[in-house]
Amino acid sequence: MASTAAGKQRIPKVAKVKNKAPAEVQITAEQLLREAKERELELLPPPPKQKITDKEELNDYKLRKRKAFEDNIRKNRTIISNWIKYAQWEESLKEIQRARSIYERALDVDHRNVTLWLKYAEMEMKSRQVNHARNIWDRAITILPRVNQFWYKYTYMEEMLGNVAGCRQVFERWMEWEPEEQAWHSYINFELRYKEVDKARTIYEHFVLVHPEVKNWIKYARFEEKHGYVAHSRKVYERAVEFFGEEHVEENLFVAFAKFEETQKEFERVRVIYKYALDRIPKHQAQELFKNYTMFEKKFGDRRGIEDVIVSKRRFQYEEEVKANPHNYDAWFDYLRLVESDADADTVREVYERAIANVPPLQEKRHWRRYIYLWINYALYEELETKDPERTRQVYQACLELIPHKKFTFAKMWLLHAQFEIRQKNLQNSRKIMGTAIGKCPKNKLFKGYIELELQLREFDRCRKLYEKYLEFTPENCTTWIKFAELETILGDMDRARAIFELAIGQPRLDMPEVLWKSYIDFEIEQEEFENTRNLYRRLLQRTQHVKVWISFAKFELSIDEPTRLLKCRQIYEEANKSMRSCEEKEERLMLLESWRDFEKEFGSDSTRDRVRKLLPEKVKKRRKLTAEDGSDAGWEEYYDYIFPEDAANQPNLKLLAMAKMWKRQQQPEDESIQMETEQQNTHGDRSDGSSQEEKEEEEREGSRRNKEEKDQSPP
Repeated sequence: MASTAAGKQRIPKVAKVKNKAPAEVQITAEQLLREAKERELELLPPPPKQKITDKEELNDYKLRKRKAFEDNIRKNRTIISNWIKYAQWEESLKEIQRARSIYERALDVDHRNVTLWLKYAEMEMKSRQVNHARNIWDRAITILPRVNQFWYKYTYMEEMLGNVAGCRQVFERWMEWEPEEQAWHSYINFELRYKEVDKARTIYEHFVLVHPEVKNWIKYARFEEKHGYVAHSRKVYERAVEFFGEEHVEENLFVAFAKFEETQKEFERVRVIYKYALDRIPKHQAQELFKNYTMFEKKFGDRRGIEDVIVSKRRFQYEEEVKANPHNYDAWFDYLRLVESDADADTVREVYERAIANVPPLQEKRHWRRYIYLWINYALYEELETKDPERTRQVYQACLELIPHKKFTFAKMWLLHAQFEIRQKNLQNSRKIMGTAIGKCPKNKLFKGYIELELQLREFDRCRKLYEKYLEFTPENCTTWIKFAELETILGDMDRARAIFELAIGQPRLDMPEVLWKSYIDFEIEQEEFENTRNLYRRLLQRTQHVKVWISFAKFELSIDEPTRLLKCRQIYEEANKSMRSCEEKEERLMLLESWRDFEKEFGSDSTRDRVRKLLPEKVKKRRKLTAEDGSDAGWEEYYDYIFPEDAANQPNLKLLAMAKMWKRQQQPEDESIQMETEQQNTHGDRSDGSSQEEKEEEEREGSRRNKEEKDQSPP
């Protein structure tokens, strides 16, 4: 750092880099390392080779090396590699005794070191010290019996020496420790190399018990098959199936078993094996099984066999579905349909029993609607397919006992049971069933079904009694009254039918009174009791003033072949018009007048037609203010209204409205003449004073006021 004359220190200037662009040749770390390797900067020259010429130099060399090795061992006794190097150096000098001593000292330090034992034993084997090697292997497998490498080396040495009995003895000692699978296979292969098949079979017997896995049983069976013992192989497969049972069985075992039987041309046995397996293995675990079964049937089966495979697969799917959700009745229906098409009666019954055992958990009818069809299908199957009436009867009885009739019932079950007894020509039981049903849980459908049954049997007295019970149960049911009256009409007892109708219309509450009255009127018309019909119309009009009743009354009078029919019909129309003047429903009044107009158009004269035409209303469009639910203004709404002339005569506002319209029509030509005069005055000049201007403004205000009044009075 430089200093100035005043003694201040001066900082030297830093040179600025002017060109900051990257160099053309870039040097990477890899390039630096590669150059260092090429120039051999880190290599040291090898030490000079020492040539030993006499024994003293050799002893001196040995002493120095041994001292170096001993110093290394003394520094860290636990590093086994130092011991091994020391022993291998002594071995290279053929000092076997010294090397043995070093290995023994090392074993005292770490007797569980696998490498140490292996090097020690290999040294003895290289030096052909067999007994020493055996001794070392024995010590090694005694101290470390789970190290498989010792056993493999030991057995290999004995076999190479030709000591088969000794090798077998070592294997037996090894097997007592139940080693891994490869050890067993080594023992088996050893016996097979010397053609000892029986001893290999014995080893397999022990092996499949120590390692009870499917693949080991399959290997055992294939071993027997390979050596020509077909019966033994089949027995091994059968023992395997029995050994694993139904809980731990796998598809691979059955696939192997089936393929074995296929090679032996036992095709029926193959089918039995596949079907047995499919019945016991879950679907998601049997994909390979299905695949092999299908391939087998395609190769050796017929069309029926292939269909059986497909059916079995579908059956498996349905089994899984109903196991996952036993109350999935749709799955049960599909399953039963499949079983019925391809199984014997006992199997179908078993599936039906399993299905109906899944009773809905809640006693609500909506949960039982699908379930009850399982019972119906079961009963129909027993009756139509198996032809077993007794079992069918038992199914119906069991179902009816199961249904909680106090909360709800199913009329179709009672009716099907009764109809079944009819088909069995057991009428008494059928009537008992229907009587029990009506007594326990009366329903409209039950009464209708029972009455229909008795009608088919032509038991009319019973039908009358049933109708009486039915009407006691539901007196407001108009359809029942009508059917009862129709029955009496068919039987020719008109007085009873008329009495039934009278009782019916006298009921305080009816579900469809208009239908009942119409039926009563039609009944009297069919009997040509026209006076009774008129009385019925009059009685009905006392209860209701509905326009359809008036029109029907008028048409009735018109339909009677009498000279005064037109007069009576016209009188009814006039009476109806007077009666409906106070009716708020103007559309109904319009309907009456239109019907009257059509009547006069066909049967009336010009005067009567004009009279009716004058009575027809005028259709006008109006506006009314809408109010929302919260009371706020919701705008305006347009609607059509009917103004009847008879009503307009009684309302002065309507007369005023008509006069305003006439004035407006008269006012239009006057406005046109005033406009023409104004245009002429404008051509002569703008002559105006204060009084004329005020009169014009007054006239304009008066005209706008009149127009506003007309708009308020007239509909938009």
